Amino acid sequence: MTQTLFSSNTTPLTSPRTEEDRSSWLRLIRSRGVGVHTFFRLMGEHGSAARVLDLLPDLAARAGVTNYTAAAPDSVEAELRAGRRAGARLLCWGDPDYPPLLAGIPDPPPVLWMCGRAEVLAMPLVALVGARNASSLGERMARQLAQDLGQQGFATVSGLARGIDAAVHGASLKTGTVAVLGGGIDVPYPSENEALFRRIADQGVLLSEQPMGLAPQARHFPRRNRIISGLARGLIVVEAAARSGSLITARNALDQGRDVLAVPGHPFDGRATGCNMLIRDGATLIRSAADVIDALGPVDADAPDAPEALRPPQPESPSPSAAPEAAADRAVRASLTTRPAPRPQGTVPEPAQQRMAAILSRLGPTPLPEDQLIRDLAMPATIVAPALMELELEGRIVRHAGGMVSRS
Repeated sequence: MTQTLFSSNTTPLTSPRTEEDRSSWLRLIRSRGVGVHTFFRLMGEHGSAARVLDLLPDLAARAGVTNYTAAAPDSVEAELRAGRRAGARLLCWGDPDYPPLLAGIPDPPPVLWMCGRAEVLAMPLVALVGARNASSLGERMARQLAQDLGQQGFATVSGLARGIDAAVHGASLKTGTVAVLGGGIDVPYPSENEALFRRIADQGVLLSEQPMGLAPQARHFPRRNRIISGLARGLIVVEAAARSGSLITARNALDQGRDVLAVPGHPFDGRATGCNMLIRDGATLIRSAADVIDALGPVDADAPDAPEALRPPQPESPSPSAAPEAAADRAVRASLTTRPAPRPQGTVPEPAQQRMAAILSRLGPTPLPEDQLIRDLAMPATIVAPALMELELEGRIVRHAGGMVSRS
């Protein structure tokens, strides 16, 4: 939608208070032509989704916007019924159970479907992602990190893909795990992880911003990845190729002000190339959960306790790496991790917007070697590669044989 849809008026944005309000929020975000940015901008001007739905057809007509179509009330009611059948809850931005760190990213999901134990979302969260075609050592490292972080009071976040994601979730079931899905929350994907999907719904949390019943599509995953990083204090990349969805998640994490950590790998292993590039460009190298806690800080003393059934057994004796930090350092860390989340800005993060604009301005219809593009832009490959992947999934660029790329 064009900027002319908006006025300069602002109205305090509050979470929905009635079921009718929640239905209106869902209807507005499901409307064709209304994305996250437009949703929050219009809500900030008019205050309620019901009012926006009443005004928007006229606003769109006067602005010459032709791609707006309000979601049918029947389809919204059908989605709400499907959610009830699946045992899911609709979380709206501002709800008490809406994850506070996620609420503060520039483009938080206005609504999320949730299945499972909401109390897990209140635990300190660390995201772990990596390759689908993971090595046995990569999966072993993912499991070890997840288990050891769980012992220290952290729950994990990942995307339920095969490989690293599945290893993380499986190792975290007893201590807390959150799976963020690329399709509807009632659609197990991939099918080989269906049993794990069911166990997470029972013992952890499933989250999705997509409509009920929607099969995952490639274009959904880059947007899904911002939720994975937005939920967590920091992001760990365990294994990743040079062109990997995990690098999109790492870029999202940086744009959201999160720490990015990576496990190093052998230079001859293509599954380690992305991690090694991240470390070269400033990500924290980690070898164990102790390194993660050194980077992110321990679980705060005043953080919510893990649910009783998820509370890990206490170790017999603390390891040296888990020794308490100095009181001054603890205070600094607490101030960084407990500050109130900012209100959503409803815009694409500025650095990401600028990078994609720079790439598109350099490209034309004639294919250009990707390494030449990287040199021309004077940007690290770890920044350019995920941006190219996102542009490709959006249909704005085309890849060609021989590592060439052009505008669509």
